[in-house]
Amino acid sequence: MITWWRNYLPMHKASFNKYQLVFKSPVLTSRGAMNVKNGYFLYIKDGSVTGTGECSYIEGLSMDDLDSYEDTLRLLCRYIETGGGEPLPDLSKFPSIRFGWEAAQIDLQNGGRKILFQSDFTAGKASIPINGLVWMGDKEFMHTQIRQKIDDGCRCIKLKVGAIDFDDELALLQFIRSKFLPDELELRLDANGAFNTNEVFEKLEVLSKFHIHSIEQPIKAGQLEWMKKVCTGSPIPVALDEELINPGEITKPGLLSFIKPQYIILKPSLMGGFEACHEWIAAADKNDVDWWATSALESNIGLNAIAQWAFVQENKMVQGLGTGSLYTNNIASPLYVKAGQLYYDVNNAWGDTEDTIL
Repeated sequence: MITWWRNYLPMHKASFNKYQLVFKSPVLTSRGAMNVKNGYFLYIKDGSVTGTGECSYIEGLSMDDLDSYEDTLRLLCRYIETGGGEPLPDLSKFPSIRFGWEAAQIDLQNGGRKILFQSDFTAGKASIPINGLVWMGDKEFMHTQIRQKIDDGCRCIKLKVGAIDFDDELALLQFIRSKFLPDELELRLDANGAFNTNEVFEKLEVLSKFHIHSIEQPIKAGQLEWMKKVCTGSPIPVALDEELINPGEITKPGLLSFIKPQYIILKPSLMGGFEACHEWIAAADKNDVDWWATSALESNIGLNAIAQWAFVQENKMVQGLGTGSLYTNNIASPLYVKAGQLYYDVNNAWGDTEDTIL
């Protein structure tokens, strides 16, 4: 369990900058199209050493209070610079700031080299298996992505469903299964809450014929009774995603005990950092629930932190850590993807975060 902020008192210089990442092509999500991705880099400096963290949110999905986001970052920097002499701002509504602060502090403690969790992964001796993500779009666009992922050597593909005609989505799944058997290619689906309660079981039954590994968030979050029914009766294992981002007053073990999902998806930027994720892991272990980690459109700074953390958890499942190639101006990094694996090339240097600053 990481408890870095509980003993955090040293005075260090702290600052932040807003960044803007530009998508290579508009990304269609369940909440509309995105052309750019905004966020902040948080810097904590001790002499010549600087720890860097990313405060990454997704407008319309993250629970962060964006109206007071920069004010909260300023207050946090004052807290850091005074060694706790100024009040710590309430970060309960700012999970992405908690994640950025946590990562920056860990980076600082480890020499500011962007090696937060040293391992065989950061030494370039091991890789992380990741899924190939197919973004929403028309049938032709998604078909092109699927072929590209397969050609690239991906052996686990994740498709967004619920955005286009259901028959077209079935045709895409049929195409995949005509080429690869279930033991050759793992298929994961993400509905982002797209299915209505009056249709969810019928659609899940049809989808199950394609030997699906799991489906994320088949119905909208917040319908606990219905989600429990879905997890109990679904022919496809269910993974909770949005359900975990803002669970309300129910405890983490209580939520998993009640709904009884087969999997949960951990997104440190949206959940409040690694310590919050450890709490979910403990709850999952208690309730016999498996998990994997997923990035959430972070730059390579955030992706790097999440990948390093995920590796040292020794979770053997395929992770969702392949979003680094989406942007035209992402920070250069040692991270690269080959044949469905995420690698860290120790011979590649980090670029300057200033390149993305607004």
